[in-house]
Amino acid sequence: MSEMKKYPATLLLLILTTFIFLAMQLTYGSYADTSIAGIQFGAMYGDLVKVSPIQLWRLITPIFVHFGWQHFIINMLTVYFLGQIAETIWGTRRFLLLYVLSGVMGNAVTLFFTPNVVAAGASTAIFGLFAAVILIGYYGHNAQLKQLSRSYQALIVINLIFNLFTPGISLAGHLGGLFGGALIAVCLPTLFESHLFSRKYRILAVSLYVLAIVTFVFLGVI
Repeated sequence: MSEMKKYPATLLLLILTTFIFLAMQLTYGSYADTSIAGIQFGAMYGDLVKVSPIQLWRLITPIFVHFGWQHFIINMLTVYFLGQIAETIWGTRRFLLLYVLSGVMGNAVTLFFTPNVVAAGASTAIFGLFAAVILIGYYGHNAQLKQLSRSYQALIVINLIFNLFTPGISLAGHLGGLFGGALIAVCLPTLFESHLFSRKYRILAVSLYVLAIVTFVFLGVI
């Protein structure tokens, strides 16, 4: 725990997600992994958002909701290890922003493409972190990040192929998270190379992110 104090954002995400998961278990017991439980605790359900657009807060809350122990444990282990790496690269505040905005993009894509599916999980944000590290490693000059980037590229491809043949996994959400994470990575300077991308590209990335969110949400709720 003392080591984790160096990574306050990662620790906060782990604690918050664990609290919500345990609250689901206590509230619903053996039914905690059902769609009803997920919706009550903030999972994305596009058809519900269409009826009640005020529930667009569901673009954020699904990041912290998980179905079943396996789903929860795998994602939290990934956040534990990947979060420390990302927080070292971007710093606490920027890492937290990257995590949340990646998840928001993933959930916006889910809202648009699969409105009849109840979806939740930190995977949208996690895929965004993967995309961000890959991008920074590819364009940056840090040898360790370049090696990490190559490893993550293979991991992403394997995961996406796995998604195609695994029912119950939101491919749309994962792709949306990748897209969002890549765009936000262009905007946020790292602690190692603060001027990796020019102002022109940062403005373009921000514009594309906002345009994509507005488009997916607007077309998803009309």
